[in-house]
Amino acid sequence: MNKAIIGRKAGMTQIFTPEGKVIPVTVIEAGPCPVVQIKTVEKDGYAALKLGFDEAKEKALNKPDLGQFKKAGVKPCKVLKEFRLSDLSAYEVGKEVKVDAFAAGDRVDVHGVSKGHGFSGVIKRWNQHRLKETHGVGPVHREPGSMGANSSPSRVFKNKRLAGQYGVENVTVLNLEVVRVDAERNCLLIKGSVPGPNGAVVTINDTVK
Repeated sequence: MNKAIIGRKAGMTQIFTPEGKVIPVTVIEAGPCPVVQIKTVEKDGYAALKLGFDEAKEKALNKPDLGQFKKAGVKPCKVLKEFRLSDLSAYEVGKEVKVDAFAAGDRVDVHGVSKGHGFSGVIKRWNQHRLKETHGVGPVHREPGSMGANSSPSRVFKNKRLAGQYGVENVTVLNLEVVRVDAERNCLLIKGSVPGPNGAVVTINDTVK
């Protein structure tokens, strides 16, 4: 894993190949991301690359956060992410990582936070069936159904799929294809969907597969 960048999901669209095939793509405004710190095994116990994204005002940060940006000689950023890469020799503190580090045909993993759906029922949350709308069922047909026997075990088993908070989870979609790189607009076009609503921050790095 040698390539990584932070971006913001702009939305989805579609592009056409010269053969007329339609490819659904997610547009991600990626970078430029300044290199804030390079962690090493000798000093930090592990090797990692720390990137910043989305410029911020100095007054919006506290002194410890502001200090690491001044030490690196880069402008303050709203977002900071670490990437554990196998080879960090190509990176230098203070330099910027741009979308041209990627190329069409690259396979990447995209990590983000999924959309929030609030407190959801079992049909929406777990894709369960409705109950039968026949005699003896109802008046509620979207309820979870039987909880089990009342005499034994006299309890509901753990991990039973019930209603609850749905979404706002860390999600990584593996092995997606970079279809196009627009260096002028700092945009990556990635085939398929990625987690999160439009405007959400996502991280992109070489796939582990």
